Amino acid sequence: MASTSEVGHAKNVANFQDLIEFVTGYGATYNPSKNSLKLPQLVALKATAETKLTDVISKNTAYNNKVNERMVAFSNLKSLSTRLVNALQTTDATTETINDAKTFNRKMQGKKASATQTPTDPNAPAPTTISTSQQSYDQLIQHFSGLKSVLEAEPSYTPNETELQVATLTTKIANLNTKNTAVATSYTNISNSRISRNETLYTSENGIYETASEVKKYVKSVFGASSPQFNQVSGIKFSKPKL
Repeated sequence: MASTSEVGHAKNVANFQDLIEFVTGYGATYNPSKNSLKLPQLVALKATAETKLTDVISKNTAYNNKVNERMVAFSNLKSLSTRLVNALQTTDATTETINDAKTFNRKMQGKKASATQTPTDPNAPAPTTISTSQQSYDQLIQHFSGLKSVLEAEPSYTPNETELQVATLTTKIANLNTKNTAVATSYTNISNSRISRNETLYTSENGIYETASEVKKYVKSVFGASSPQFNQVSGIKFSKPKL
């Protein structure tokens, strides 16, 4: 479900279209000298804003999908780590080697990133700041890689089970890194998309929020403060969220 702020952005763009409709109805009387207030520029600004809104939605969905893909990739990591230690204990490995493996496993089990997480709704708003779980995933990879290095260095560790073999673990670690990096990349993409949207709607002096205010002032100057024309546009509300 979209957040209140996301809905607010779309409402501002829809209200800007209402403003354009009234301005269009004024015909040749609406003739501002400032280029950014002219009708073609207003129409172009609205089209740009719609493109920016669509891009945010697309990038947001992509981010949540990458988060879900990472969750699946990490889902069995803790249980697999325990299985690996158990497998090592059935070899000729020394007590020291087994203890090293157990240390990495304890670190693995202590991290917050968990298989009990529920999938993220692809339409849910992505966070405005990078999640603290990102570090947990980074550390899970680090600890699992450490465990793999212990197994790799033990000559007697030669399991018949494919999923426990060092070569399989090497491939899994590469996949975990890929999935984790994809989340970070997609977060950057949604963050940049939001910045671009906010510039078009709010932070630019030629953005929708400021332009709408200037259009209202121009209509007021042309038709008068008590005119029905100014009454039409003055009632169109534009909100500016905290950015």
